[in-house]
Amino acid sequence: MTSNAGPEIDRGNFLLSVVIPVYNERDTISEIIGRVRAVDLPIEIVVVDDFSTDGTRESLANLDSMLDRVIYHDRNRGKGAALRTALEHVTGDVVIFQDADLEYDPQEYARLLEPILDGKADVVFGSRFLGGRPHRVLFFWHSVANKMLTLFSNMVTNINLTDMETCYKVFKTEVIRGVGIRENGFGIEPEVTAKVARQGWRIYEVGISYCGRGYQEGKKIGFRDAIWALVCIVRYGLLERLLPGRSRKTRRAVSASSTAGSSERPASESGAIADHSRRDSAVQSTAKSTAES
Repeated sequence: MTSNAGPEIDRGNFLLSVVIPVYNERDTISEIIGRVRAVDLPIEIVVVDDFSTDGTRESLANLDSMLDRVIYHDRNRGKGAALRTALEHVTGDVVIFQDADLEYDPQEYARLLEPILDGKADVVFGSRFLGGRPHRVLFFWHSVANKMLTLFSNMVTNINLTDMETCYKVFKTEVIRGVGIRENGFGIEPEVTAKVARQGWRIYEVGISYCGRGYQEGKKIGFRDAIWALVCIVRYGLLERLLPGRSRKTRRAVSASSTAGSSERPASESGAIADHSRRDSAVQSTAKSTAES
């Protein structure tokens, strides 16, 4: 496998963009924003509300001072679409995906960043199955499905991940922007995995804790999402590798769309935006802390 290497990230002068897609997470949104903001790293928080109807939007308005950017979709478009929107607005050097529930712990950001800051990786997956971290015991068949999807993904991408479906994926910004996300829903996980593998980026895994939730607690992914994940594994991991002409056309179309920029998109696509950028102060604070240490 041929490996690419993105530009080095300056440990003393970088910004981490935390992108949070949100859909009907009224009960957890305040808590997760507080946990992310409490992380001792230079962070910007970019939230995309995917047309929540349970009061989440009102909660986000009350959290305005803690957020750098909030984008409101005018209709429900899916997790992948929300992440695609968020990536148009990040300004950081590194991007991490963060779900709006409480299943994943933001205090593990530092561990996930280490392979990138050490110059070893361009992409890091947080694995729930590597062991050594606390893990809530939940659904047996969900675990089987996750492992089978990861196995199938590995077979078509020829990499050896232990957790393809994990939420915690960390990227150098130019890497994830170069992927050109097409999936609107949960199919983003196998799509992104297949594309970074095919493009030859250096991928690491880091063990993480996991506090999963049940359906009565708001879990949304289900059986149909697993079936669609299989379709996406075949589409992005196999067909686009065997049919490179089609893949090149797709990348050109995505590139042309990205070039237009979010500022030129109609409100129905970009959504309403609240911007409170902290990049300069966050980076300066990190540089000062590094100098003092």
